[in-house]
Parts: sequence; structure tokens; C-alpha cells
Amino acid sequence: MSVQLHHVALVVAEPERSAEFYESIFGLTRLDRPPFKIEGVWLDCGPGLQLHLTRHPQGTFRSGGVDNNDGHFAFRTDDFEGILARLVARGFREDAPEDDPMRILVNRSGMAGFLQLYVVDADRNIIEVNTAAGGPF
Repeated sequence: MSVQLHHVALVVAEPERSAEFYESIFGLTRLDRPPFKIEGVWLDCGPGLQLHLTRHPQGTFRSGGVDNNDGHFAFRTDDFEGILARLVARGFREDAPEDDPMRILVNRSGMAGFLQLYVVDADRNIIEVNTAAGGPF
């Protein structure tokens, strides 16, 4: 038996706003999406991987800042500093207060053995970005 991750689905209040964030920071591109009754956007995350943004006006249940111990998903990148720079240009800061949604947690020498950062999107979905070893880019 073989199992492979196909997509991650996130609840978002405004799919277009969220799609713009993922497109501009991570370089994701839009995919065709069936005309479901509920609004949403599908994004391409590389060969066979997708991010589905589904409209839920109330957003998520999270109310605080970024917490790397909470549920999250991760993007692996070969341009860690570039993504960090794009986040900073949008107003994210490492020195922001813990409950500030614009806070970035950056881990340059953690136990995982690779660079990591954590941020929340406008709906407080937690995103990790890392440089873990893996398949080709």
C-alpha cells in the first residue's frame, strides 16, 4: 500500500485575500477548482501537492499569535532568506509581542537540524517554513 499527501485544506474568512498572501509570499499558483457551493481557491504547491482555501466567514478558532506547538503545516524551501525577507516586507517581525499575529518565530539552530520559521496567516492558520532535506526543488 502507498499513501501520499494530496492537499491541505485551510478554513479562511476571505479566500481571495488568503490566496494573495500565499501567492505573494510562497509563490504558489492557482489551480482550476470545481464550482462547489462554498467559495474557495485551490493553489499548487509543487508536483502533486495542493493547498485548498475554503471560505468560512468566522475564520478559525485561534485567537492568539503564532505557536509552533499548535497544529500547522510546513513548506520546505531552498530560499529561506527570501521568504523571510518577503514576510518582513509585509510587516512581520521577530520582535513583535507573543500574541501579535505579525510575529515570526525564527529557529536558526534548533533540534530539528534545519532552519525553521513560523508565522500565522490572516486567519491565524499556522505555517512553518523550513529547509529540511527532501526531494528535488
